[in-house]
Amino acid sequence: KGKCPEDGWDESTIELFLHELAIMDSNNFLGNCGVGEREGRVASGLVARRHYRLIHGIGRSGDISAVQPKAAGSSLLNKLTNSVVLDVIKLAGVRTVTSCFVVPMATGMSLTLCFLTLRHKRPKAKYIIWPRIDQKSCFKSMITAGFEPVVIENVLEGDELRTDLEAVEAKIKSLGAENILCVHSTTSCFAPRVPDRLEELAVICANYDIPHIVNNAYGVQSSKCMHLIQQGARVGRIDAFVQSLDKNFMVPVGGAIIAGFNESFIQEISKMYPGRASASPSLDVLITLLSLGTSGYKKLLKERKEMFSYLSSELKKLADNHNERLLDTPHNPISLAMSLKTLDETNDAAVTQLGSMLFTRQVSGARVVPCGSVQTVNNYTFKGFMSHTNDYPCAYLNAASAIGIKKQDVDVFLKRLEKCLKTFRKEAKQEKTINEISDANAATEQLED
Repeated sequence: KGKCPEDGWDESTIELFLHELAIMDSNNFLGNCGVGEREGRVASGLVARRHYRLIHGIGRSGDISAVQPKAAGSSLLNKLTNSVVLDVIKLAGVRTVTSCFVVPMATGMSLTLCFLTLRHKRPKAKYIIWPRIDQKSCFKSMITAGFEPVVIENVLEGDELRTDLEAVEAKIKSLGAENILCVHSTTSCFAPRVPDRLEELAVICANYDIPHIVNNAYGVQSSKCMHLIQQGARVGRIDAFVQSLDKNFMVPVGGAIIAGFNESFIQEISKMYPGRASASPSLDVLITLLSLGTSGYKKLLKERKEMFSYLSSELKKLADNHNERLLDTPHNPISLAMSLKTLDETNDAAVTQLGSMLFTRQVSGARVVPCGSVQTVNNYTFKGFMSHTNDYPCAYLNAASAIGIKKQDVDVFLKRLEKCLKTFRKEAKQEKTINEISDANAATEQLED
């Protein structure tokens, strides 16, 4: 049926299935005689076994989705993977999605492929409207495609950074809709930025007849992000949404899913990919989804939500103990931020030093964001880089509850963070005492004089 099984398969069943697919490829035929330049020959047995002897990759030279006659097994693997992934995207919340395909590139290059496809539809267009998110790959995806990003600064609402819809519409009017390739919005992001106002942006795109591409990098694991995409497509326009394989399905980096609501447009994107492609990302995600089944994947999504609530409550307690606060970002379902105001006021270098201390204590993924850092990316200068705005009111630390996180991860992180913050408080107290003694000595010397 081309759907993800409800209950996961055991490893031996999956391996048997993959071997059955592999023997359909010509390079594995007994007595095969290959006289071409690409015959699925592999020098290393280890490499052959690593890929289950599925060596031909996917697609043909002119179309990544085309069936390759001498690689029937690999072609079937590709078709099945796309079908199973489509089923899981529907299960995760975007029920009206009609088409998707796995592409052997990470999210940034997959976005570039979408923009290059739109170039043929809108030859006059040279701008991409982009509500600011301080993440280099999504910014570079527009530059690499040859377009000029038009950065729309976010607006601060409470602690949250949200989409400035008025600025988006004003920019469309000033540049002219025909000169704009698309609006490039974002769902999953680091707090205190929250997902873009997708519904409103989708309506604006529909009203001005402008394509809309969504960077849904790690949004499949969030029912809220997927709901935003579903609603955006219902009330307005979303042409394609792109998500990472590694972040959403816990496979090695190297693949993404391009999905959408218009099957012909998604096929256009797949045909834009030049040449054949590696089957590795498709193989990885198919093995993973067959082993999990829909019940296993749903369980992971449920656990992630529970861990988000736990991380949120425990991080708030820790913040309160150190005269800090958990920033109020209810619209962000994955990432949290804790202020580092006290630390920042104590010592200019303390914030970045905390990041270094956490990293050396084997805490990965936590981001420490100081105030006022400046970064130049492809000749564009961003003030307050990493904070998604020029002047966020305070320095802060990010932590995320992503799929696969365990209670032990949260507990160890909080324990190590607590230790680091106590070290800073102790040092600050000692410094204060030293300063008080110095001031007292200076006052005594003045009296003696």
